[in-house]
Amino acid sequence: MEKEVFDYVAERAKILSASGASTQVTKDAAQAWLDAVAADENAADEATTKLLDVLEGRPTTIDESIAFAEGPAAQMFGEETAKQMLDSAKERKAQGKKFCGCEACTAASEILAKFGRVEL
Repeated sequence: MEKEVFDYVAERAKILSASGASTQVTKDAAQAWLDAVAADENAADEATTKLLDVLEGRPTTIDESIAFAEGPAAQMFGEETAKQMLDSAKERKAQGKKFCGCEACTAASEILAKFGRVEL
């Protein structure tokens, strides 16, 4: 794997492994990638394929973000925060964005896009 691509994935895997917005499955997959490449940098291609397979379908779509903000977000986070989430998601959709803008969804969708698994 080229150093530029390796660094790109590594930066985002670190975000995914630590983000409060990541699911445990995503955190574990990102940490497994980090552990694999730390042990053997030549394992990057295989580890990346495994990470991509886990990430596929995980980033929240913009429409799912809107539905969440219109629904359970108010009970979970309060009306004001839900409204901010909804406004942000609608703005992202108007800009043509396809995924949620949280750090976890952004990192996951960027990795997937880098390898042609999604379009941003």
